[in-house]
Amino acid sequence: MRIVIAPNAFKGSLSALEAAEAIRDGVLAAAADADLVLVPIADGGDGTVDALVAATNGERRTLRVRGPLTDPIDADYGLIDNRKTAVIEMAKAAGLALVPPQRRDPRVTTTFGVGELLQHAYDAGARHFIVGIGGSATNDGGAGMAQALGYHLLDETGHELSPGGRALQKLARIHVGGVHGDWKSAEVDVACDVTNPLTGPSGASAVYGPQKGATPEIVAELDAALEHFAEIIRRDLGEDVERLPGAGAAGGLGAGLVAFTGARLRPGAEMVMEALSLDDRIRGADLVITGEGRLDSQTARFGKGPAAVARHARNAAIPVVGLGGSIADEVELRPLFDGLEATVVEACSLEDAIAQARPLLVRATTRAMRLLQTGRRLATRVEPRS
Repeated sequence: MRIVIAPNAFKGSLSALEAAEAIRDGVLAAAADADLVLVPIADGGDGTVDALVAATNGERRTLRVRGPLTDPIDADYGLIDNRKTAVIEMAKAAGLALVPPQRRDPRVTTTFGVGELLQHAYDAGARHFIVGIGGSATNDGGAGMAQALGYHLLDETGHELSPGGRALQKLARIHVGGVHGDWKSAEVDVACDVTNPLTGPSGASAVYGPQKGATPEIVAELDAALEHFAEIIRRDLGEDVERLPGAGAAGGLGAGLVAFTGARLRPGAEMVMEALSLDDRIRGADLVITGEGRLDSQTARFGKGPAAVARHARNAAIPVVGLGGSIADEVELRPLFDGLEATVVEACSLEDAIAQARPLLVRATTRAMRLLQTGRRLATRVEPRS
């Protein structure tokens, strides 16, 4: 039996690769002769670099970059596909987790480090980029990222803008003469599962600014600054990004990537499935097993990784089983999965469930496999004629 094991990370307990290895052990406990293919997945958010590097035998590069408060930090990215594709998570260079709560201020945080990762990968030979933009600490519209790529964002006196979203209100012109590479000929795919525009009541500042430390007054200031930024981008670059769905993601980094690199904003999970060549990997399989920490209506509705795997399996007429630390909203999940199995089947605390995540996942997989084997025996049983 050929089985493809393609789980997402079990957040807070197991990486996607660790989850795949636990599922492997659970399968082998019930079917020792199974032919197993491990394909750890992600949906464009946290863990995308780990999953794609692990699933494709890629390599990891670590770089000292400017963090969101301009202090130096170490951030890594992945190279896959013979170093032709770079996998970058903006949160590694400009993430909210990198800023202590008492220092969170989206008026001054910058995406400069994200641009440094992009440029380093470009200089290493990558011309295709997969960029996850979740978990940002910034609201600069990707201005810092653009500066790291060699764009000059100048004020009325010809001086470079200082870091952060507040400085955008002083932007007078964008000078493209110093750009370090032909970014418009590169292929930049951005994992973006939100539709927020850059500005307005559903824009970057209003929706995401408060969680980054913005008061109502700061939100208004930042929204006006991004509106001005969009006007200068329209005039100097010929790109109208203000109302583009997804432009407001990651404090406007979605808009900046489109404007300065010609990026495409795409659903994250499907973009990762494409990078993994998932259809090729599952072709000819007898079973696909996927999962994540919690399977529920959000899994089904918002295109999360396990749902994407399930759709690809169903399109190939391959049975698919979903494993979750917990499972809810089964009515919405049943159209996607042929079988569902929770890892936690007895009362325990969340802390214990996280601490025991690996053995619980191994046992849940073994239970699911034994049920499947029973079903196969029933299906092939020949009843005696009466």
